[in-house]
Amino acid sequence: MSSKIHHFPVQIYYEDTDHSGVVYHPNFLKYFERAREHVIDSEVLAKLWGEQGLGFAVYKANMIFQDGVEFAEICDIRTSWRLDGKFKTLWRQEVWRPNATRAAVVGDIEMVCMDKNKQLQPVPAFILEAMD
Repeated sequence: MSSKIHHFPVQIYYEDTDHSGVVYHPNFLKYFERAREHVIDSEVLAKLWGEQGLGFAVYKANMIFQDGVEFAEICDIRTSWRLDGKFKTLWRQEVWRPNATRAAVVGDIEMVCMDKNKQLQPVPAFILEAMD
């Protein structure tokens, strides 16, 4: 990926887990979403929507689960991205457990920029600058 790696810590709470104490798999999508919002910045996203009527939507998501993540761990969500054409960004996101030698979960997320009418729009240059 072309961006630097962004780090976002996530505390694993009991409510995030199933009966065995391992994170319930859909919750990783929430962790990834929070990490992406941290990369772009909430205020920038709100301004983009409010002033230009532009936002981002997940177009495609692929996840590989390599290890269970457990209650009470603090994991590092590592995020990088690159532009793929005018309308789409590709995100590589990984969940790293403490002291791990490989990512527990790897996600490849494709995001598209859209207007309020759900029409594709070019990703604004200032957004790309804000993300690095």
